[in-house]
Amino acid sequence: MLLAIDIGNTNIAIGLFNKNKLVEHWWIRSEGDKTSDEYSVLILELLSLADLDKSKITGVIISSVVPPLTPVFQSFSRSLFLKKPMIVGPGLKTGMSILYENPQEVGADRIVASISAYDKFAGPVIICDFGTATTFDVVSGQGEYLGGAIAPGIKISAEALYIKTAKLPHVEIRKPDKAIGRTTVTSIQSGLYFGYIGLVTNIIHEIVKELGGQATVVSTGGFAGKVFQDIDVIDHYEPHLVLEGLRILYDRNI
Repeated sequence: MLLAIDIGNTNIAIGLFNKNKLVEHWWIRSEGDKTSDEYSVLILELLSLADLDKSKITGVIISSVVPPLTPVFQSFSRSLFLKKPMIVGPGLKTGMSILYENPQEVGADRIVASISAYDKFAGPVIICDFGTATTFDVVSGQGEYLGGAIAPGIKISAEALYIKTAKLPHVEIRKPDKAIGRTTVTSIQSGLYFGYIGLVTNIIHEIVKELGGQATVVSTGGFAGKVFQDIDVIDHYEPHLVLEGLRILYDRNI
């Protein structure tokens, strides 16, 4: 079985594949001060709850946008599973041309999601990943990674309002009943939620125009499940897009 790990700034997605099938998946918090031993204990507990033996793990692949955590997960992979993990980065065969001016600037998760989306939907395809930042990645009809856009995530926007103002409260991010808020809390929720939908919709419209007027739009990421149904330009919601991409990359390089 393959253990796929996507280390993000806020959460870490972990998936367990039996051949091409995702049989288990978990989300844990991304904590930079945790040691390899602490993560080992946590992973063992998750496997135990799923009634899985660690000896069943035959391979490990990791993508990471948190450099300090990469060696931590490399270490526990070697000690826990006796496997040298495959790390998404330079030297790994992706099967996709990266047309960024400096390909090394592109986050590993963005490339993995793009590979997964193109494999599933062909191109041109736009991937909207609702994470700590909201990223937009574009793959051409020929399977080339063209680039994209990066915007602050909705949680970052909410935190900025709270931190940078004297009187505005910290609010739960949720869809309000009406756009016209009658309290400070509902007014902030309206601005965050509906404003965010406008941001995403407009960026996707601009990208589609540059692509010639047609593209499949795929959403993923932690917040996508809460908003994708209200964004008309999104065609598909794929919560495990990056994990599926890691499985594809592993198969291409094993």
